Amino acid sequence: GAVMAISKNVLGMIPGVDRPALAQAFPTIKGKPAVMVDVGANVDSSAQMLAQFAVMGEIYSRLVFHTESPTVGILSIGEEDHKGNELTKSAAALMKALPLNFIGNVEGRDLYTGVTDVIVCDGFIGNVALKVSEGLVDVIKHMLKESLESTIASKIGYVLSRQAFKDFRKRMDYSEYGGAPLLGVKGVVII
Repeated sequence: GAVMAISKNVLGMIPGVDRPALAQAFPTIKGKPAVMVDVGANVDSSAQMLAQFAVMGEIYSRLVFHTESPTVGILSIGEEDHKGNELTKSAAALMKALPLNFIGNVEGRDLYTGVTDVIVCDGFIGNVALKVSEGLVDVIKHMLKESLESTIASKIGYVLSRQAFKDFRKRMDYSEYGGAPLLGVKGVVII
């Protein structure tokens, strides 16, 4: 919160943006990362703010990940338009009117599938998704290590596939990204 407040006051905001938002890249099975906006800068957001996050996330995906025409979805409890709370429904209506490749609602399971390039949510939900993901990665690494050390056969298998495991670990390691950019301020801020 302190970094966001200082960034807003020192750097100023980009015109048309009410509040900055944190973006985080997530690995997907399609190879290209998905960007989630917001992952913790704004606990409470308005529909207008979510629409602004969608625009910022779309631009970020185009410029940083070279996605030609990024798809944008809003995180909800179901894919159908009638699902979600008032915030997601109102924000979806605003996003449909924007010049974005808006695909509608996406679910939490879609975070890693690559079904969309940009996932929009408020910072409360985004931060929960981020922390659950970080915890899951740690649990998978721990369980995999236990399994690989359990028998002689698994130890031999590990030695033979060590490079594949190193590559997997690097792809799943959230610390590889080095931080989350704060979008919407007039400058570069990484948290």
